[in-house]
Amino acid sequence: MIKKNNIWLALEIGNSRLHWALFFGAKLDSTWNTDYLPESVIQQLAQCQTLNDLPPEILPPIHKQANQEKYTSPSSPCPLPPAPCPLPLAIASVVPSQTALWQTYPNVRVITLEQIPLKGLYPTLGIDRALALWGAGKTWGFPMLVIDAGTALTFTAADADECLVGGAILPGLGLQFTSLGQKTGQLPLIETQAIASLPPRFALNTTEAIQSGVIYTILAGIKDFIENWWQLFPMGKIAIKGGDRTILLNYLQALYPAIASRLTVEPNLIFWGIEKIVRIP
Repeated sequence: MIKKNNIWLALEIGNSRLHWALFFGAKLDSTWNTDYLPESVIQQLAQCQTLNDLPPEILPPIHKQANQEKYTSPSSPCPLPPAPCPLPLAIASVVPSQTALWQTYPNVRVITLEQIPLKGLYPTLGIDRALALWGAGKTWGFPMLVIDAGTALTFTAADADECLVGGAILPGLGLQFTSLGQKTGQLPLIETQAIASLPPRFALNTTEAIQSGVIYTILAGIKDFIENWWQLFPMGKIAIKGGDRTILLNYLQALYPAIASRLTVEPNLIFWGIEKIVRIP
């Protein structure tokens, strides 16, 4: 367990990148992403004496900037405070080979599905979904539905007794566009970031027809899941995370403002789930 005032790192190992968070006790200081790192960097991290000795590959960008400026600018972040090293490191991973690599770190705790206190979890539930649900529920209360608008669009819910209700998985916004662009002979590849506003529902060109088909069916699906959730749990809360959270929320605000107004947006739910498990109050 991580003690009350410890400075510590959380690491979510994803399928393509590492997702980092620096905590000062229960306070989330900063988050950032890196590529997978070689074992030499892990060894360097294990040998650092202060936070400012963190390998540049791992140093949070806001503090990296501060180090480069040597704190001469009034607007620069403060130096990282003293902390015992090697820093406590809590890991949640969906990549076994990467997990094994980071287990060589001397002050590490690897979180498994069995350690998450939610009731009724099934063995193949993704630890990222379980941690996000636990973090959201313990922060804002249960019943809780978490929508993750990432590569996959997922719904994961638990009731007032902190028992898993269940969920659903479907291809996310970008994945649907990519699938049409790469798996068909004539359809263009659509970039999600290029769609600033809702397309016409009944389009008169191929690009907007793809945008309409994907966006409006995804929004209708989200609306249907949310409305069903509120039928089951009228006071149930909803949190949304993931890379497409902002664009989908903007679309929902345009089409279904009453629904959008009740959503809590929080990109760091997995880190809050980790914090609720590893830190001593």
